Amino acid sequence: MNTEYPACAKIAEAIAAFPIETAQNGSLVECIPYGNGHINDTFLLRCETTDKIEKKFILQRMNHSIFKNPPQLMENIVHVTQYLRTMILSQGGNPDRETLNVLQTRDGADFFWDSSQNYWRVFPFIERSVCLEKVESEKDFYDSAVTFGNFQKQLADFPVEILHETIPNFHNTASRFADFQKALLEGDKTRAALAQEEIAFALDRKEDTFVLTSLLAEGTLPLRVTHNDTKLNNILFDADTRKALCIIDLDTVMPGLSLYDFGDSIRFGANTGAEDETDLTKVGLDLSLFEAFTKGYLEGCAGSLTEKEIELLPMGAKLMTYECGIRFLADFLTGDHYFKIHREHHNLDRARTQFRLVADMEAKWDKMTAIVKKFKNP
Repeated sequence: MNTEYPACAKIAEAIAAFPIETAQNGSLVECIPYGNGHINDTFLLRCETTDKIEKKFILQRMNHSIFKNPPQLMENIVHVTQYLRTMILSQGGNPDRETLNVLQTRDGADFFWDSSQNYWRVFPFIERSVCLEKVESEKDFYDSAVTFGNFQKQLADFPVEILHETIPNFHNTASRFADFQKALLEGDKTRAALAQEEIAFALDRKEDTFVLTSLLAEGTLPLRVTHNDTKLNNILFDADTRKALCIIDLDTVMPGLSLYDFGDSIRFGANTGAEDETDLTKVGLDLSLFEAFTKGYLEGCAGSLTEKEIELLPMGAKLMTYECGIRFLADFLTGDHYFKIHREHHNLDRARTQFRLVADMEAKWDKMTAIVKKFKNP
């Protein structure tokens, strides 16, 4: 039992609220911290019957300091996963393995609110699945792209207007730029002196920050259901076949642009260096991985994107990388309060890495656009 987090003292109360220990599932024999997530507190619950048959669940305490309205967040997840279940069943798939499923409480609610005002939820554990922390092959990246693209395809007709914006302006680059300007004005001047080159880089690209939001406002780009955190480690792969299986971490599912999901995947997965690499000669865009992901994403979308969305895929990659860079830089300027750091100037190093990747994308822009044109009609 985890005792590190004071809020987790209510684990027993939370477990009792869900139909975990039942005649079918058996008795709870283990509750251990699980995964590498930094936002929510996650536990693996293992039940066992007298016949030694196991049943596992994922229990999470939602971080309501980050997600201010957990009921709305859960409403989004339930709407989307129930819709996906229907789509997967209609296509002959297995919705118990191909999407997350919310386990309701004994009272029929989608989450439990404990006596200390903590919010808890449970998902049945998806057996024989693995999570990849980094791109190990082009095939893995391609498979993840097909999966994220298929997510767009399956939800193309979902009524996006019923979803809540759980984190306002999460991928609104213009809004993030305004936050950066505020940090520049109010932040530590000594730190700003160390980051003059990065500050200039960010300011030089101010006009880019309005590109996608302006096209959305004028109706040129459609509002869609987006995951908004499309890193490789948010996909489960089948442990036996190594095929991409299921998208997880749906906390940021909300209205957005398909370009956000495409761009964030490229930012995370097609960088030749680590996110906080200090040797910037190691940082750049791997065009082979960009091509593999573009091919897979468009195949997964299967014609559900508009011509304009496809044309702007490179811009999505550039802006999501730039946006991440200015967030790291703003946090550095204001004292490193948001992103966890493990060394001095860690967030400045992260910003430099993102900006180096942006610069390399700009240098390879013609090649990126050529790749997109190559696969625009899968």
